Amino acid sequence: MIKIIAVGQIKEKYWKEAIEEYKKRLKKYTTLELIEVKDEEVKEEEKNKKIEAERIKKNIQEKDYIITLEIEGKELSSIELAKKINDLQIETSNITFIIGGSYGLSEEIKNLAKLNLSFSKMTFPHQLFRVILLEQIYRSYKIINNESYHK
Repeated sequence: MIKIIAVGQIKEKYWKEAIEEYKKRLKKYTTLELIEVKDEEVKEEEKNKKIEAERIKKNIQEKDYIITLEIEGKELSSIELAKKINDLQIETSNITFIIGGSYGLSEEIKNLAKLNLSFSKMTFPHQLFRVILLEQIYRSYKIINNESYHK
């Protein structure tokens, strides 16, 4: 099972449609759970991240293999991510990706992760990043199953 915990709600129709398309494609390969937690509107960065961390933690289970998405994380190619997902499916039943809010993730949440993953040194809008993450998960399953798509 793949679980994505993301801070904030998707409001724009075009992002929702893109997300739904990848959710539909992924049904062939895995169960997908997408959890949105409320983003905090406190202007104080550390307080904001702490409140969001509490909301995130309510959706984490002990059996989850946690992967945080953060600029400072390790970069993997699509093929390396596919291998990681494939290997993890053998070891654990839940792979949980966590996307932070506008201030990022608290150190507490980062420390829960077994993998801190970066897709780029660039910053992306959170709505777009959810689509990018879903696309890369889908691409991973295509690679794992030796199906054409990933080139």
